[in-house]
Amino acid sequence: MSILEANNVSIRYITGDFKDIGLKEYVMRKLRGNYRVNSFWADRDVTFSLERGEMLGIIGTNGAGKSTLLKAISGIMEPTKGSIRREGTIAALLELASGFDGDLTVRENTYLRGAMLGYTRKFMDETYGEIISFAELEDFQERPFKQLSSGMKSRLAFSIASLVRPDILILDEVLSVGDGAFKEKSEAKMREIIGSGATTILVSHSLEQIRSLSDKVLWLHKGRQIEFGPDVEGICGRYQAMLNGGPQP
Repeated sequence: MSILEANNVSIRYITGDFKDIGLKEYVMRKLRGNYRVNSFWADRDVTFSLERGEMLGIIGTNGAGKSTLLKAISGIMEPTKGSIRREGTIAALLELASGFDGDLTVRENTYLRGAMLGYTRKFMDETYGEIISFAELEDFQERPFKQLSSGMKSRLAFSIASLVRPDILILDEVLSVGDGAFKEKSEAKMREIIGSGATTILVSHSLEQIRSLSDKVLWLHKGRQIEFGPDVEGICGRYQAMLNGGPQP
């Protein structure tokens, strides 16, 4: 039995809801007959399945629906139509540098993020040195987090998050953090996690990463599923041809 299944998943966003404009403005617009609700489908009828230990690469241009689909898979939001079935624990590395307190130190934020991820104080005490070393922030431990560069913030977030050992791991552009050397190190860490048996979903604009890491590929375009399957090289090749000016799917 597969560990993750998405069956005809469709997700609709609605804009113009009265929560966005306030109740008073909503009532006034309704009285004037000037209230409009707009909607659009971020994803339409997406279907795929993954077995334990498989790696899925998701490709598509901006606005394809990739991040929205990840939020549904991770449980942050529910599909408007269709269903998602998951087995085991799930961890999502999305928007790495968010959720930190800029006024707290690097050390304090490390423990705070660890607690948010469910790590015990004992576990954090044992692994703190490893986290800081991996993030290459030994000289910045007592520095306020807001003084770090964006690259440093992402390195710390990745280092903390990479300690997880879930059944399903979701990665959204996290292998692109830091400079060239850190990218290699972060990719090696992800290979280690994947090698431990985690079923993994990777969203990346790097077709090289998708080709080298994935067992299957899901191609989305403007919310529609174009292709899904184990023909990694073929699907990536057809996607690259579109990027190079070929016909739109």
